[in-house]
Amino acid sequence: MKIARKHSCTGWAACLVAMLALQYCAPVQAEDWPSFRGPSRQGLSSETGLPLKWAAGENIAWKVEVPGEAWSSPIVWGDQVFVTTATDGGASCRVLAFARATGKLMWNTEVFRQTPGHKQAKNSYATPTPATDGELVYAIFGDGSFAAVNCAGEIAWTNRDVKFYGEHGLGASPILYHDLLIMPFDGSSSGPDLKLGWQTPWDQSFVLALDKRTGQQRWRASRGLSRIAHVSPIIAQIDGHDELVSCAGDAIQGFDPVTGERLWHVFSEGEGVVPSPALANGTIFTASGFGATTLRTVRLGGRGDVTQSHIAWEQRKGAPNQSSLIYVAPFLYAVSDQGVVMCYRGESGEVVWQGRVEGTYSSSPVAAEGRIYLLSEQGETTVVEARDEFDIIARNPLGERCQASMAVAQGRLYIRTDRHLWCIGK
Repeated sequence: MKIARKHSCTGWAACLVAMLALQYCAPVQAEDWPSFRGPSRQGLSSETGLPLKWAAGENIAWKVEVPGEAWSSPIVWGDQVFVTTATDGGASCRVLAFARATGKLMWNTEVFRQTPGHKQAKNSYATPTPATDGELVYAIFGDGSFAAVNCAGEIAWTNRDVKFYGEHGLGASPILYHDLLIMPFDGSSSGPDLKLGWQTPWDQSFVLALDKRTGQQRWRASRGLSRIAHVSPIIAQIDGHDELVSCAGDAIQGFDPVTGERLWHVFSEGEGVVPSPALANGTIFTASGFGATTLRTVRLGGRGDVTQSHIAWEQRKGAPNQSSLIYVAPFLYAVSDQGVVMCYRGESGEVVWQGRVEGTYSSSPVAAEGRIYLLSEQGETTVVEARDEFDIIARNPLGERCQASMAVAQGRLYIRTDRHLWCIGK
């Protein structure tokens, strides 16, 4: 773990540039999008007046090239948009900031270099989405190393203590909780038995919490037996206290976010779990990953192994393998890899409707203004009504490959494709 020294500016011009860049981090009245799936970590936006229709040459505020290869999603705070990327074949790990109003590149900082390791073709060496609290931007890359940079692009600290390996690569994203940066590491063995942790359960996966100010470890929690996953955790409040809900292969688990104590566990058979959960009315909605893919809803508030007592309902039909779940009361929505959209009653799992949209899907949906935005790998966003009937109201092609998830902030939509960062809006 390395804490950077504070460097003084080498002239009044450099100081002015840094001061102006830092001003971009000032919080604003409009909603920011500070982490994967936004401020709620569930893909929900309170923004109004958002764009409904666009194309590559229509209703685009700006478009900029992003170097390297990465599938991390953009985040937005104040007047800056942040992304991570990996250049030089995945070796150079970088955090970039763009001006929200114009798309102008403000800075591009190499935080460290990594040795590119094994990953699946659909993954990248910079897949985890960064998070920000308006003071620092926190990023993690494919080898498990962390970095924090300030809003002028200066490195505050790095932590390279984790040596991550996973048969699929690293795909989950970190979250911020008070003064903690929390990240799950659900990898697998690098050998000689490559199936260990992937197809065979093991006890080496863990959830890690760092002090967000220094990068030093605060706690490390063992999962017990589990398998490979890429699920970003979520904070739930139950009976007046907070719980960290984190899913992995074969496991849905609750932790004390302050101490890391494991509070409860549900066995949920599956591996390669990607969809992040949704939360409503004291229940957590999850998908079990590859295998006997199942939607599994758990009532919060239990202690110990609550597999037999706290599963509210299960549903196999339409359960997604990659895109996250999204809840817009009173319905739960999901989109399968092949574009089958499902609407379920949140209280029972009953199918309300199913429909089909064009394309294949890895990105997680977002919801705003009673609409759900579904972004395909082909770069087309299909907009459907969040209601009890299937109704497509817009189809918006960009014509570039996409696996990152959309960000929604301050009246605009932000989409990262394989070549560009797009700002959708007037």
